[in-house]
Amino acid sequence: MAIGVKTGGRVALTPNKDKTLIRNSFQLLIENNLEQLETDLKELKPFERIKVILEIAKFVVPILKATEITDVSENNNFTPLVINITRGEDIKKFIKEFNDQY
Repeated sequence: MAIGVKTGGRVALTPNKDKTLIRNSFQLLIENNLEQLETDLKELKPFERIKVILEIAKFVVPILKATEITDVSENNNFTPLVINITRGEDIKKFIKEFNDQY
């Protein structure tokens, strides 16, 4: 790593032209193939379709950082909600219990 005065390269906060060109080109590719993408999505099984949509969403919707609660003591009146759903009957049971409780 060189030490001293910076003599070349981009000025701070100047966008990278190559990256901008690639992003714009990719955006055009998607925009020009929306109908085909929709057709392809409709041919997938529901589970696969959701999986693909969620993967694509990562590039459009910002990913939120996971947060962790570290101080769960008896004094702060916090009760974690744990949901284990494996079957359709479990979902119905959870919804009924939730509605009865709240």
